Amino acid sequence: MSGGLIALLDDVAALARAAAASADDVAAGAAKTSAKAAGVVIDDAAVAPQFVQGVQPARELPIIGRIATGSIINKLLIILPLALLLSQFVPWLLTPLLMIGGTYLCYEGAEKVWEMVRGEHHEAVEATAGDPRDAERRLVRSAVLTDFILSTEIMVISLSDVIDRPLMDRTLILVVVALAMTAGVYGVVGLIVKMDDVGLALSRRGGPLTGAGRLLVAGMPRLLTAIGFVGTFAMLWVGGHIMVTGVDALGWHGPHHLIAVAAEALHPIALAGPALAWLAETLCSLVVGLAWGLVVFGAVRALARLRR
Repeated sequence: MSGGLIALLDDVAALARAAAASADDVAAGAAKTSAKAAGVVIDDAAVAPQFVQGVQPARELPIIGRIATGSIINKLLIILPLALLLSQFVPWLLTPLLMIGGTYLCYEGAEKVWEMVRGEHHEAVEATAGDPRDAERRLVRSAVLTDFILSTEIMVISLSDVIDRPLMDRTLILVVVALAMTAGVYGVVGLIVKMDDVGLALSRRGGPLTGAGRLLVAGMPRLLTAIGFVGTFAMLWVGGHIMVTGVDALGWHGPHHLIAVAAEALHPIALAGPALAWLAETLCSLVVGLAWGLVVFGAVRALARLRR
C-alpha cells in the first residue's frame, strides 16, 4: 500500500515537473515572440494616444479601457482562432499573409516619412463634435479597427516564430503574447495621456515638485513626437525584415544573403561586433522597408489620381 502511494506521489511529482517545464517553455516562447513583434508594438503605442486628443480629461482613461477591451477581443476571439486554423491546415499561407502585413507596415511608414519630408499632415477629427456619446463610440470604433490591423501583425509575427511547436503550445504562447502586449501597450498609453495632468497638478501644488510638474507639462508634446518618430522607423524596420525573410522563404535568396554577409563581416570586431552586426541588419531592413513602402505609396497615389 505504501509502495503504491509512493509511486503515485512520484507520478504526481513528475507531472508537476513536466507542467513547470511546459510553463517555462511557454514563457520563454512568449518572450521571444514578443521581442520579434516589438516594432509593431512601438507603433501601436505611438498611434493609440492620438485617439484621445481633444477628449475631456475625465473620459481619457475610460476610452483607453474600452479600446483595450476591443483589442483583447480582436486578438483572442477573432485573430487567434483564424491564425491557429491557418497554421494547422494551411501553414504555407502564413508567409504570403505575413508579407501582405509587412507591405502594409512599409506603406504606412513610407507615408509618414513622406509627410515628414513634405511637411504634410492629416487634420485631426475633433472628438467632441456633436453628441459626446456618439462621438466617443465612433472614436472607439475607429481605434479598435486600427488596433485590429496592428494586432493581426503582432499575432501573425508571433505565430510565424512558433509554427513548429505543438498546437497547445502555440495556443498558450499566443494567448500570453496577446494579454501581455495589450496590457503593456495600453498601460503605457494610459500613463502617457495622464502624465501632463499629473504635471499640471504638481505645478499647481507648489513646493519642491513644482519644477518637475512644469517639466512634465512642457515635455509631453516632445515625448509624443519622439514616440511617433520611433514608431515610424520601427514600422519600416519590421516591415522590411518581413519582406526580406518572406522573399527568402519563397525562393529569392539574394537580399537575405547580402544582409547576412554584411552582418557577418562586422561580427569579428572586438566588443562592438555583435551590436554593429545587429545595427547593420536593422538598417538594411529599414532601407528595404522604406524602398518597398515608397513603391506601394506611389502606386496608391497614382491609382487615387486615376480614380479622380
